[in-house]
This record gives sequence, C-alpha cells and structure tokens, in this order.
Amino acid sequence: MIKKWHYYSTLVLIIAFLSLGFKPFNLDSNPWFLTDGLTQSDYLLPSHKQEDYAKLNIPYTGNFFIGFKEAIAFKESQGKYRKINSLGYLGKYQFGPGTLRTIGVHNTTSFLRNPDLQEKAFLALLSKNKWLLRKEIAKYEGAVINGIYITESGILAAAHLGGVRTVKRFFRSNGERYFRDAYGTSIVSYMKAFGGYDTEFIEANKHASI
Repeated sequence: MIKKWHYYSTLVLIIAFLSLGFKPFNLDSNPWFLTDGLTQSDYLLPSHKQEDYAKLNIPYTGNFFIGFKEAIAFKESQGKYRKINSLGYLGKYQFGPGTLRTIGVHNTTSFLRNPDLQEKAFLALLSKNKWLLRKEIAKYEGAVINGIYITESGILAAAHLGGVRTVKRFFRSNGERYFRDAYGTSIVSYMKAFGGYDTEFIEANKHASI
C-alpha cells in the first residue's frame, strides 16, 4: 500500500513539474498571419510595413531608391544585364546607344558585359535628367495632373522611358499630350507606377557622365 502511495505521489509531482514548464500558445501574441489593422484582412509576407521585416532579416525596399531602380529594371528587362530588345535597347535598364553616348559610354559591347558600368550609367542619366527637368520638378511636384499625382521619381522614370522632351511636352499640355513607346507603354504609366520613391539624394548635374 505504501509503495503504491509513493508511486502515485511521485507521478503527480512529475506531471505538475512538467506542466509548469510550458506556456499556452497565444494567438494574439504569436499570429500565424500578419494583420492589416485598417482592413482587418490577413496576409502573408511580403508586407507593406518596414517593421514587419525587422526580426526576419529580409531586405525591405519600401520607397527607397533601391526599390525604384529595381522596379524600373524589372519592367525594362526583368533585371537582365545582357538583355537586348527588338529595337536595340541595351542592358538591365534598356539604354539606347544615343543616350549612352550622352553620358560617356561609347562601347556597347563592353557596356553589356559590365553590370557595374550599367548601374553607374543609370545613376548618371538620372542626374542629367534631374538637371534638365529641374524646373518641372520644382513647379509640378505634389500637383495632380489628369488624375496623376506628380512626384520627382515619377518624372525621372517617365524621362527614362521617353526622354526629357516628352516629359516637358506632357506638362506644357497639362497632361493632354504624352508619349508612348513602340510597345505601347506611356510615360503616364511610368509616372504612376514609379511615383513616390526617394530620389532626393540624386544630384542634378548637367554634365553627369561615367
């Protein structure tokens, strides 16, 4: 009888000790999904909130410049440095040979083989276009034209697609006249898609080159 009492007492103590070692799983503090507090909708990553990435060690581009350039690159060439399209535009950002010459690049073969050169060329062209469009940026940034909220990055993206003159024409016509490339893509779509990114750090430089 005494042996049985010791056996059951020991068993109860072991169960009690193990029970104290575990905490109940709380869905409120450990959500399976990230929840948007505004819409009450559940979603998995990627998230639109930078803080959701803090403990996950996942790059967050947000509205940073890296997000801007990679979004344009994907649209232009799916990010392929050696891409040549049917019209002869080159590289990750699809430069025309004439545009490359304006920023000091004359050897297109070497250009295609050099990712670092392509990244520098993109920055140089942005810098040059920012100087050429400095008046338009100062005058129209923050305005709404034909339903389009105008931002600096949107203006620079539109210039990358269609050139500086087409952007100036867009503003002179109050948004009524706008350029489309050979594939039907308009500078208006670029203004919308690539607006709101941080390009403030880019220095406006008339003589920007590599």
